[in-house]
Amino acid sequence: MKFYMTPGSCSTAIHILLEELEEVFEAHIVNLPAGDHFKPDYVALNPKSTIPTLVRRDGSVLTEMIAIGFWLGKSQPRAGLWPTDLEAETRAIETMAYVVNTVHGQGFARIFATPSFAGTASDLDKVKTLGRDIVTQGFAILDKVLAGRDYVADTFSAADPFLFYVEFWADKTQIPLPPNVAAHYRRLLERRAVQQVLREEGYNTATLGTAARILN
Repeated sequence: MKFYMTPGSCSTAIHILLEELEEVFEAHIVNLPAGDHFKPDYVALNPKSTIPTLVRRDGSVLTEMIAIGFWLGKSQPRAGLWPTDLEAETRAIETMAYVVNTVHGQGFARIFATPSFAGTASDLDKVKTLGRDIVTQGFAILDKVLAGRDYVADTFSAADPFLFYVEFWADKTQIPLPPNVAAHYRRLLERRAVQQVLREEGYNTATLGTAARILN
């Protein structure tokens, strides 16, 4: 398979799943600041000009985080990365969608791409503050999802790397994590596949997990 990704982005979640599954794949770096996602070769592959993109063994292309995560988890049932119980499966999809659409799409997007949401330069601070508020509220909701459990669907599944990538962003941007989310983040940082992915994407794992203030 061929995996088109940007280090430190949302594609980290899919990268983790590929390593958890011990898949053999080619990694292709898409340089977003350089506009690689708008270049003709990439647009021909993914007309949405988004990341990540996964080209499967048969040559078919998957886009959209949730679709790729679902397929990876569901396609190899022996790995146990997709819940078999209907309720757990539904909750996993619910959490993945909330992370991608709200915490990332409405919150972190305003933090990382503030000018895109601001009508004028005077709106920049207001937009960034709103983004942080959305992220903080999102983590408060996700904290309740994790109440009494170690992972989103009780056992580790494809949903957990989705939560991890926004936890990682919070760590890098000094956004507090509530207790259950903080514990989940630390738990994932201990996984072999997560450590491997972060090293491959250029991060020093020894410095992670300490930058974010943890709410007790």
